[in-house]
Amino acid sequence: MGEKQEILQQLAQAVVEMDEEAAVTVAEQAFRVGIDPYEAITDGLSMGMGIVNEKFENEEYFVPEILLCADAMYAGLEVLRPHLKIEAASHHARVVIGVVEGDTHDIGKNLVKMMLETAALEVYDLGRNVPLHDFVDKALEIDARMICLSTLMTTTMDGMKKVIDILEEKGIRDRFAVMVGGGPISQTFADSIGADGYAANAAAAVRKANELIENMVTA
Repeated sequence: MGEKQEILQQLAQAVVEMDEEAAVTVAEQAFRVGIDPYEAITDGLSMGMGIVNEKFENEEYFVPEILLCADAMYAGLEVLRPHLKIEAASHHARVVIGVVEGDTHDIGKNLVKMMLETAALEVYDLGRNVPLHDFVDKALEIDARMICLSTLMTTTMDGMKKVIDILEEKGIRDRFAVMVGGGPISQTFADSIGADGYAANAAAAVRKANELIENMVTA
């Protein structure tokens, strides 16, 4: 195994093992040896949280463990965040993001938010357990281009469709691109509810967001 792959694996392992000190140490090592901070986050820390989410779904980890794993991930993020390159966007756009009503899991949403900000998008974070009408109200208030909906629970997935239904009822569906994501979400589900895009992880979310916004700007 090459040094780079080993470091990325160690970053993931630090998150899974709830080891903040290791996450900081390995993140610093990643920067020293020239691993791109963006890659260290997506293929290291974020990969570790993906494993943690699987453990949660399999009832190997519970809420206390999830929180400790998140602390380790955020410790690593704090080391890498200052070194992220802010990409010059070809458009200025506002994005509303939040976890849909009924769900309080916001680790994935927070990571996507940070990555969107590195792409020079103006992100308005509504937090977690967000009432569905609030997504639409905030998007209208700030003249957003995109609404990003997240959930880690199958029981709250229907809330994503309801947000899209609200937009259609108000006759403003074409004003906003809607992107969905989270553990139980798939491209098939996104298509079934009429979402404009789906992202499996934070890196994919940035690419898809830029693509959707660019399409809206040039339409």
